[in-house]
Amino acid sequence: MTVKEIAEIIRQIKLVSNAIVFVDNCYGEFSETLEPTEVGADLMAGSLIKNAGGGLAKVGGYIVGKKDLVELASYRLTAPGIGASEGATIGRLAEMFQGFFLAPRVTGNAIKGAIFEAAIFEKLGLNVSPKWNDDRTDLIQTIEFNDPDKMVRFAKLVQKFSPIDSNVSPVPSPMSGYEDQVIMAAGTFVSGASIEFSCDGPMREPYIIYIQGGLTYEHVKIAISNACKELFF
Repeated sequence: MTVKEIAEIIRQIKLVSNAIVFVDNCYGEFSETLEPTEVGADLMAGSLIKNAGGGLAKVGGYIVGKKDLVELASYRLTAPGIGASEGATIGRLAEMFQGFFLAPRVTGNAIKGAIFEAAIFEKLGLNVSPKWNDDRTDLIQTIEFNDPDKMVRFAKLVQKFSPIDSNVSPVPSPMSGYEDQVIMAAGTFVSGASIEFSCDGPMREPYIIYIQGGLTYEHVKIAISNACKELFF
């Protein structure tokens, strides 16, 4: 959903209600020129191991928005009367701040990589969403393989061409919250960091893989090019 679409939804809500509008902005930060809080969202949150952490933050998240609502949220996070005055920072504030500073550039690299992925897979005859020339509002690129074996092989190649655990070979396995087995590839410096080059998807028709992240465009281009070479040629 684009920020423009979010803005219209918020406008319609505010016409008939004083409800607080909260937006989970994971994968969306720095993908467009405006953020949801600039078009009427009252409160917004996201993860620092996605866009907003710039690939450097090891843990954490953020809450932004109207001052009184942020304060109320902070009371739920710690305790009433304490709020944001206390809390575990585990000695990592410097890398969180540096990651946030670098986040727009890193997010731009990831989106540029996603555009490349869409273009190359479309040329290879696969359905992709979004298309390479569609407007982007987040990091995620989907590729429809229509073939379980190719989907699994692609995930293994993503892992192979990653900087960490490139010797690991992912396999589909059960995961809580999913009816089907899921395959995941993430050779990342930070565990679970989807701002880094990674992919996953449930093993069901039409066998869609979800690719996200990439700290540098160069890595995404090299990894995807080599994966396509091994998978299709």
